Amino acid sequence: MRESLLKISLVALVGILGAQAVQAGDLSIESWRVDDQELWEKDLIPAFEKAHPGIKVKFAPTAPTEYNASLNTRLTGGTAGDLITCRPFDVSLELFNKKQLADLNDLEGMKNYSDVAKSAWSTDDGKSTFCVPMASVIHGFLYNKDIFDKLGLKPPATEEEFFKLLETIKTKGEGITPLALGTNDGWEMHQVVYTSIGPNYWKGEEGRKALVTKDAKLTDAQFVAPYEQMAKWAPYMGEGYKAQTYGDSQNLFSLGKAAIYPAGSWDIAFFNKDAEFKMGAFKAPVAKAGDQCYISDHNDMAMGMNPASKNQADAKVFLNWLASKEFAELYANKVTGFFPLANHDIKIEDPVAAEMVSWRKDCKSTIRLNAQILNRGKDDLEAAFWNAGQSVVNGTAKPAEAAAKVQEILAK
Repeated sequence: MRESLLKISLVALVGILGAQAVQAGDLSIESWRVDDQELWEKDLIPAFEKAHPGIKVKFAPTAPTEYNASLNTRLTGGTAGDLITCRPFDVSLELFNKKQLADLNDLEGMKNYSDVAKSAWSTDDGKSTFCVPMASVIHGFLYNKDIFDKLGLKPPATEEEFFKLLETIKTKGEGITPLALGTNDGWEMHQVVYTSIGPNYWKGEEGRKALVTKDAKLTDAQFVAPYEQMAKWAPYMGEGYKAQTYGDSQNLFSLGKAAIYPAGSWDIAFFNKDAEFKMGAFKAPVAKAGDQCYISDHNDMAMGMNPASKNQADAKVFLNWLASKEFAELYANKVTGFFPLANHDIKIEDPVAAEMVSWRKDCKSTIRLNAQILNRGKDDLEAAFWNAGQSVVNGTAKPAEAAAKVQEILAK
């Protein structure tokens, strides 16, 4: 009897110690960002563990093309990590609806984010948020400061100034292409150009949400207007622009042969490495001086918690750290061109990245037009947007016609 009681006591003790080990044990991060492994292991995790010495974190990425399927398998099988790196919009929303991501409404750090920042990881009604926003990319224009200085130019504030600038470069630039842009890759026409200049016309979230609620159509003036501007760009894009790829445009700009590059902030790091000239950035010009400006500040990545984690207390400590100023400043300066979404006032060392993120102070942020809800059940909508941008710039369709074709798909 005494031996049996001893065995029971030992089993109980092992259980207690095991529970304590789980509580103070490792956290494992699921991610598709294989390229970020060194960043996490050398910079981010050490910074967290220094501030929280009782918690150990492991970054365990999966190849991007395999991530969604592998993660689903591990979540279903109960072997997934404690922390889940979240893709934006419906992919993560589906995980939440399947109860594979925890509701984080009560997480203290969530107070640091705007509704726009949380939109990619919230339910359609905005009542539940299930991932902590980590980073966004901002759209605008990069420019060659050396060329601007030589021609006595300054960044434009209005659409009229923008076209005067392009004309000056074309006539006085001595072989310099005004715009480093081609139409071969349709995604650029939509994700980089249309959704960059467009928010100034449709007033950012106001216009985007009006499309979602069907109170507006893509054939309305505010959605046709960006195409009307794009239809005027071709004379400034150089010979052969119809065959020019995204990579070709990058090379043209990095070699100093083009003055302006319509960009996503992710491009900054590429040009910092390859370009030998001083670079600046300007936001999409407004129609008239004094108009409210809007920027495409597109949600890119977040992190949530596995509801089946046995270490949720420490997982929440980590998620709150992701919402902190310490993480925001560290991440922004280690991953140039990817901007934290928390509302902290941080110092960004790269001058071009600092310029782009400063636009948040004066401009209202929005996400890419069709990223949330609108694409749902319409696999051909994104391609239709790509084709619309291409056809308008190439001159094969009038702006109103191109918008009408996309609206037909949206209305299905």
